[in-house]
Amino acid sequence: MAKSRSPAASNSGAVFIFITAFLKNIPLTEETGFSTVRSNRFLNKVPKNLSAQTTVLDLSHNNISELHISDFSSILRLQVLNLAHNIIQDLDFSVFWYNVDLEYLDLSHNVLRTLSCHPVLSLRHLDLTGNHYTDMPVCPETNMPKLQYLGLSARRIQGSALSALTNIRLDTLLLSLEDLYEYRAKSIPQFNTKTIQIVFPANKDVRILRDLELGTTESLELSNIHGEQVNELRTFLLSRNGGLLNLTLNNMQCSWEEFISILQAAWETTIEHLVISNATQMDATNADNFNHTKTSLKTLIVRQTVITSIKSDPQHMYRIFSEMNITALTISGAKLIHMLCPSKPSHFTYLCFSYNILTDAVFENCNTLTLLEMLILRVNQLKNLIKVSSMTCHMKSLKYLDMSQNLLQYEDHEKGCSWGENLVELNLSSNLLSDSVFHCLPVNIQKLDLQSNQISSIPKEMVELRALEELNLASNRLTDLPGCGQFSSLRLLNAEMNSIFTPSSEFYHTCQSIREVKAEHNPFMCSCELRVFINLRKQGMVELVGWPESYLCEYPEYLRGIQLKDFHISELVCNTTLLVAVVLVILVVFAVIISFLCVYLDVPWYLKMMWQWTQVKHRVWKNKPEDIHDNIIFHAFISYSERDSDWVKNVLIPNLEKEDGSIRLCQHERNFIAGKSIVENIIDCIEKSYRSIFVLSPNFVQSEWCHYELYFAHHKLFRENTNNLILLLLEPIPTHIIPVRYHKLKALMAKRTYLEWPAEKNKHGLFWANLRAAIYIQLPEK
Repeated sequence: MAKSRSPAASNSGAVFIFITAFLKNIPLTEETGFSTVRSNRFLNKVPKNLSAQTTVLDLSHNNISELHISDFSSILRLQVLNLAHNIIQDLDFSVFWYNVDLEYLDLSHNVLRTLSCHPVLSLRHLDLTGNHYTDMPVCPETNMPKLQYLGLSARRIQGSALSALTNIRLDTLLLSLEDLYEYRAKSIPQFNTKTIQIVFPANKDVRILRDLELGTTESLELSNIHGEQVNELRTFLLSRNGGLLNLTLNNMQCSWEEFISILQAAWETTIEHLVISNATQMDATNADNFNHTKTSLKTLIVRQTVITSIKSDPQHMYRIFSEMNITALTISGAKLIHMLCPSKPSHFTYLCFSYNILTDAVFENCNTLTLLEMLILRVNQLKNLIKVSSMTCHMKSLKYLDMSQNLLQYEDHEKGCSWGENLVELNLSSNLLSDSVFHCLPVNIQKLDLQSNQISSIPKEMVELRALEELNLASNRLTDLPGCGQFSSLRLLNAEMNSIFTPSSEFYHTCQSIREVKAEHNPFMCSCELRVFINLRKQGMVELVGWPESYLCEYPEYLRGIQLKDFHISELVCNTTLLVAVVLVILVVFAVIISFLCVYLDVPWYLKMMWQWTQVKHRVWKNKPEDIHDNIIFHAFISYSERDSDWVKNVLIPNLEKEDGSIRLCQHERNFIAGKSIVENIIDCIEKSYRSIFVLSPNFVQSEWCHYELYFAHHKLFRENTNNLILLLLEPIPTHIIPVRYHKLKALMAKRTYLEWPAEKNKHGLFWANLRAAIYIQLPEK
């Protein structure tokens, strides 16, 4: 048996509809300047600390027992008040004296026993169902002139208790009679309302329908129909339906024959829209006596009503529905395993057979559904995409097809698919489709939903879908954001909840028309490619839905959890052309600097000298590996310019080398060995001398060989960490005439003490004494 709907469920439908419409633009947060939600807080009374700006107040599901005028006097802007599911016993509408804007009031499921009427001039929605009233409480219409929705309940209906309702013009009247235990005949007046909702007792057969007069009522909803009420309903429909346009039947307990009789009765009335929901499980019989003559009915919805044919031929049941000359038919949750093709051209423009067990054979080779525009086969047992595509070939008007949540598959080796030529919207979500599905799509499709399948990429050789504007690939296996090469008109792409690391290069080059992308909840690799993707949004070229909260870096590890909007990387790193250009510029500048230094500092000369010194030292050490200190045979090596040779030969040497022979000097003219190169002789003499005396003068800095000798002597100073240089300034040397490559000489003259040849003769003695003391050392005997 189908599960009966509770009173709360019955009331909540209307409540939800009203709140949705009324609060469409009001934010329902925990507590803002507009709405305050304090439900399920175990409150015993209305809280006092409510914001004066509150327009929506939810105090449902608490333990509030009393209401006072002071509870609401501070929230003058109150428009919506929900006090459902409390323990309020008495209500005096005067407590809302200051709430002149109050439009919605829900007091359902309390323990109200008394009601004191007081004008609430702005009230539009009042729900008093589920209380403990014995008789229905009704206030005069003058107290609530704008009232549109009224929900009432009572345990007893008798006499003229409801007569006051005849003067109230309502849009919706709900009579919740679950607890009704007494009803007197003819106690139901003719209501002046567009919609009437009546919930009968679930376990009591109340004969109300025989007294119900609809008058101007256009919509009627009846719940908990069972027993004799089923027959009363049939009689009611055939005799007193008035101008009824909409009929909804919930929780109806009946047999297949009774079900068909109700359906036949509605078929012959003015009813245009019939909904049968949660009827009992019925076993269809072979009876096929339904009269499909002309009817006012346009829409039939049968949902959550299991129809079986265990003991009969199901063809009879299918034929009743397939031959209906109405425009819209819905049979969902009925466990249908098949549906017949109409025997003649059908009026159907809308068919919905969701939540059944239909197979690929449904509507096979059916050519009578030429007017069908929408077909919904969600949640069935469809498996072969080729077969279901062929089903649509003869549906010339079909525009929308929903085959989501089935078991559809398509393999590459299979033949192509054939679709209805006017199909523009196709839902294939939640199936078993892979990349190959792109070889089996209608070429004129505009909206395509492939969410929750097994797609990892889009084949490049697929048929071009030039009309496609919206593509949903959410919850698949994509590793990069695909390109739009085959979708030249694509405007919206949904690729959320995939495994996308970064957009593909093809995405940037081919998705020029795309304006909206949903790529939330993907494991993004924060790299240069992603930087370009982010820039598309910054430039206003693409709107990223859910930005920035749902876009986080997953890789590399050190950036995990960072929002993409906070990810930054240098343009130089990402732009290869720019990087190469910068490197080339640096190399050119470096080369220019090196070239300049080489020329300015005579670096090639120093390299040449270093090479020559290395070669000479190698030969010397190879031939004489003994300790170098054992080879010192001169006190000093003299380095001078040839232009200063007269002073050296006639003054310096004679004054140092006296007759006693205590000081031995090395002079190139007498001590260089014939056959050796000049460089080798210089190095050899420097190595064999305890000191090196450099006779400095303007002539010295112009001599190439003096420069060689200074370089080798200076190299020995650093190699042996000895103080072996003696600078003897013969003539002052202006700084500007010293060549740049003599930077060592400049450094030595700036940092070291040098002996200056005095012009006064009386100082010559001291000069020679200092010089002799500087170079004297006890040399080994030879």
